[in-house]
Order: sequence, then C-alpha cells, then structure tokens
Amino acid sequence: MQFDRAAAAYADQLSRVRRLSPATVRAYGADLRDLSATVPGAEVGEVDLEALREWLWRATQRGDARATLARRAAAARSFFAWALEEGLVPADPSLRLVAPKRGRTLPRVATADGVRGMLDGLADRAATGDPVLLRDHAMLEVLYGSAVRVSELTGLDQGDIDLQRATLRVLGKGAKERVVPFGVPARRALETYLGRGRPVLVARAAHRAPGPAVFLGVRGARATPRAVYDVVARELGAVVGTAAVGPHALRHSAATHLLDGGADLRAVQEMLGHASLGTTQIYTHVSSGRLAATYRLAHPRA
Repeated sequence: MQFDRAAAAYADQLSRVRRLSPATVRAYGADLRDLSATVPGAEVGEVDLEALREWLWRATQRGDARATLARRAAAARSFFAWALEEGLVPADPSLRLVAPKRGRTLPRVATADGVRGMLDGLADRAATGDPVLLRDHAMLEVLYGSAVRVSELTGLDQGDIDLQRATLRVLGKGAKERVVPFGVPARRALETYLGRGRPVLVARAAHRAPGPAVFLGVRGARATPRAVYDVVARELGAVVGTAAVGPHALRHSAATHLLDGGADLRAVQEMLGHASLGTTQIYTHVSSGRLAATYRLAHPRA
C-alpha cells in the first residue's frame, strides 16, 4: 500500500476507533502528510529509518520547534506501530528514531485579582443587556469557574448544564465524559445569558435552527473555538500583558488558584480531565508561592 493511502487509513482509525480528539487527529494527519511529501509515491514498507531521520532533519533545518519535532516523531512511531499490527510492514523502522525532548514550559497564569477584575469589568459592561457581552461574560466565567477546555466549552449543549447543582457534563479527550462544578458567579452569568442573551442570538439565526448549543456566535450558529480565543485575547490580554493568550490561560489560572487555595492535586486532576497526574503536577511548579508561604508560617527556622 502506498504511504499516503495508509496514512489516510490510519487517521480514520484514530478518529473512529481510538476516538482521539479532532485536534490530535488533525495534527497527526498533518505530520504524516508532511512525511509523505518527503517520500512521494513510496510504499509503506519502503520508508526506512534513514528516510525518517532525513524527514526530521529537514524539519529542523526549516526551524520547527522542539515540541513540533517531538510530536512528529511520536506521530511516526504511532503510525508504524499500527502499520506493523496491520501487516503493512515487516518491521517497525521508527523504533530507533530519536527526536529532541519536548521542552516543558510553565503555563501563563493570571493573578486571582487580575482575573477577578477582568470578570467584574466584563459583568459591568454586560449589564447593558448586549447579547454578545452577556455571552462573553458567561463564557469566561464558565472557562475560569470550571477549568474546562475550549473544545469542551463550545461543545456544551443546554442539556449538559445543571444550574441547580452548578455542574457541567463535558466530553473530554478520548470521548471521556466527566461532570465538573462551577461557582456562583458562573451560574449567575449563565442564567442571565440563557434568559436574555441567547434568545436574541437565536433570533439572528434567521431560517437556520441553532440547535441545542449553549454558546452561539453573532449569527446564531454554535460558537467556534476561534471565537472564544478572540474573546479571551481581548479581555484577558490586558491582564497578562499580551494579546497572545488563549482560553488555556484561564484553565491554567483556575488550576493554579485551586492549588493555591489548598485543593488536593488528585481532585484538580479529576476536574481538569487529565489522564495522568504528571500532567497536573506542572501546576505545582507554578504554585511555588504557596509552598514558600507555608514554609514561612510553619518552619521553626524560617
């Protein structure tokens, strides 16, 4: 089988069988298409270790980041492990493929006071009744109050929200469902948006039925992650000092503030939907201020 056809079949398997997130499927698919372009017309079995090393070397020469190189190598290893299982190759050529280790960077975090001021200011502007501002306020309150991913936020349907219990039912990575809590400010913002803002956006949908989506765009369709990015960049950018900030910054901030407030690490892991506790532990580095404060209060020689 030709490599490009096998890569397409593998991407389909990632989506339908392994049920990975659309973003992961797109990223792996793009990586394999990039590899295919370096071995045009080759059969799967013709792609050997040297071809893979040449592929990564070219990516290095054009300036791809270490994280990108690490992901490309992971995509190749995952693909060839599948190809071996399917009998498309006699041996896995990626077993000895080495890529630079992915550098671990600390997430951008806003202060609790900064987030509070941003949300309070947005609430004041939304009090005018503008449906888009009501939506934006509810969006950011939910993002920060529940620490959900942007894809989980935009995927919310009205039936996923329990306002009485203040919980959301979200579908995370790997199609894993979890229930996460949110706070009183988020509940108030949601109630106001659903009662006063969303009906106006629904009316703008004209002849298109918007469906059960909670958050809608200005034309009444389900809001996209890009739209949420734009809102976060505009509102939170002033707080952290750069417009190059997205919804994950609110997720990072929420997790850090939970740990600063004394939340258990495993409870935060469950709330964030991390499969590995190691992923959650990065926030313990961000929360070093909490450790220093505890030391000063508790250690006899502080």
